[in-house]
Amino acid sequence: MDYETPQFFRVMQYAARADRDVVDMVSGNPDWDPPDGLRDGLRDYAEADADEYQYAPSRGLKSLREEIAARRDVTVDRVVVTNGTGEANHLAMTGGLDHFSGDEIVLTDPVYPYYAGRANFLDAETTFVAAGDDGRLDPETVRAAASDETSVIVVNSPNNPTGAIYDADAMAEFVAIAEDHDALLVSDEVYDHFDYAGRFASALEHDSPNVVATNAFSKSMAITGLRVGYAVFPSPDGPSGDLVDRAATRHMLTNVSGSRPAQYAVERALQTTSPEYYAECRRRLERRIDTFCAALDAAGAEYNRPEGGFYVMARFPDFAGSFENVYELVDEAGVAGMPGEAFGESRSDWIRFALVTPRVEEAAERLGNFFE
Repeated sequence: MDYETPQFFRVMQYAARADRDVVDMVSGNPDWDPPDGLRDGLRDYAEADADEYQYAPSRGLKSLREEIAARRDVTVDRVVVTNGTGEANHLAMTGGLDHFSGDEIVLTDPVYPYYAGRANFLDAETTFVAAGDDGRLDPETVRAAASDETSVIVVNSPNNPTGAIYDADAMAEFVAIAEDHDALLVSDEVYDHFDYAGRFASALEHDSPNVVATNAFSKSMAITGLRVGYAVFPSPDGPSGDLVDRAATRHMLTNVSGSRPAQYAVERALQTTSPEYYAECRRRLERRIDTFCAALDAAGAEYNRPEGGFYVMARFPDFAGSFENVYELVDEAGVAGMPGEAFGESRSDWIRFALVTPRVEEAAERLGNFFE
């Protein structure tokens, strides 16, 4: 697979050119409102003094970093606010390649394409480890694939695209593998608020110099356009202490700083949003998962019901997950999903659908009619 070319836009552009109505189940853009406190923060910021419209501190607003640190039970000097989780992952993976010996990045298959694209961009050797039938990585298969040439291992929980979640035991094993091979575990936890199984465990539960956790508010607050993410690096006083300073320097050289009003609004939302907001988001998605999976059953499809996140992967009889077949779904069914082949070899017969649309029921009906 050509991971140097953005794969999502291929399908999105094809769907946009279609001469019929199409339900977009490609992009991971939440369709619900952000927390009220987020909007209130933006409104209040509009009246701020002139100096509040200047550069923010490069590592992020101190008060926001303190809020993040308190919630993640880490010291504030470990937190760097980034331009979404994408930049956080980039800084972590780049830092891991520089700091640790070896030039190999271990990724799961199926893989979120931007991880693989980033590995290509960094000119790293890449090893893919196939997930099991349940969509999860078996830590033992990761251990068998890792070696002293490994410098970075990337895991994502809840997972995009499989919806798998790694519990405390699995995460402990991933951390141990990274430590045993003097590598960095990069744990992308951007979907942590969307845990339906109650099994999610953060890599930060392990106070390890071999762990960076990345996250953002893009999904949990439905604000993908505001681009506020963060990375939590190992303690600057430990053996991997240079990681956070390197990341902060690269962030500054690339972006100077992040958006001050976006960070201000996120901080306000963190301080004022009740747990019920996130609970309602989960309930909404669980209803959509029920609806969509029922339609997949009716269509005779194989699928993994997601434990977390908001994606469903499905395999339809005699209908591989190729770009050509996805284009046929756009043209004939009016539903746009992502081909499994964009995520690697192990799910190349599957198609991924994003349930962040109020038209899930309509899409399910269209797919049922197409495959009947």
